[in-house]
Amino acid sequence: MHEKVAELLDLMRLERLEDNLFRGQSRDIGTRFVFGGQVLGQALGAAQRTVETTRLAHSLHAYFLRAGDIDHPIVYQVDQTRDGGSFSARRVTAIQHGQPIFVMSASFHRAEPGLQHQMSPPDVPKPEDLPERQPLPPEALAKLSPKTQRWLTTRGAFEFRPVYPRDELAPTKRPPNQQIWFRLSDQIDDDPALHQALLAYASDFHLIGTSTLPHAVSYLQPNVRMASLDHALWFHRPLRVDEWLLYACDSPSMQDSRGLARGSIYTRDGVLVASTAQEGLVRIDNDAG
Repeated sequence: MHEKVAELLDLMRLERLEDNLFRGQSRDIGTRFVFGGQVLGQALGAAQRTVETTRLAHSLHAYFLRAGDIDHPIVYQVDQTRDGGSFSARRVTAIQHGQPIFVMSASFHRAEPGLQHQMSPPDVPKPEDLPERQPLPPEALAKLSPKTQRWLTTRGAFEFRPVYPRDELAPTKRPPNQQIWFRLSDQIDDDPALHQALLAYASDFHLIGTSTLPHAVSYLQPNVRMASLDHALWFHRPLRVDEWLLYACDSPSMQDSRGLARGSIYTRDGVLVASTAQEGLVRIDNDAG
């Protein structure tokens, strides 16, 4: 198994401290603080372990309250809010250094038959027809901080292939939408709850960045500060993160230093498996170098 995939799977395995209390480790992937997708995936995994296995998550709504410390574990406290005949509700608080850094409400549902429809996916090239991500030239990489260099040069657990790549060092103005194919780099077990947790992890990549496209700004610019404020995720149909998925993102609004982005996640066969929405902070410091 690919080393980074094994590390990510280990990251999703939480230590159970009490019936409703779990501890997860943090991983430095080159971001300044704990990656938001890590907290999303771990919180969902903690909640799932308090729900009967026949019920899977169908939605979650989360707020990021404080930046997470990469060098310390995170404790997840689960409130078993309700178990009904078909649905279970959970509330999760992520705690670090004695303070809540994240809260999430999640709902779980047992599968049942009913009406179905979905929006069609965008018409884009298949992932195998797109090039792999090209490394930055050494002279461009040398201008970035060591942590950012590690972020850009280390192959992670997921492979991403944007349909229309952009140069993050010299961005140009584009319409507020993008499409990215992604998948886990190795095959994993069939556990549907694990695949959901890993999708929650991956759904935090690229989403809020969509709101910056019309403004020709990039997270690599020293005067740009970006952070997730909240995150919503709806699971519609069974999915596998170790098979290609298309992330179709758009941003309907940016105002007051907050950008809103939405995403639809499809299989390569065009099946809509999940939807996302996120508001993020995008601050431009015009005095920064």
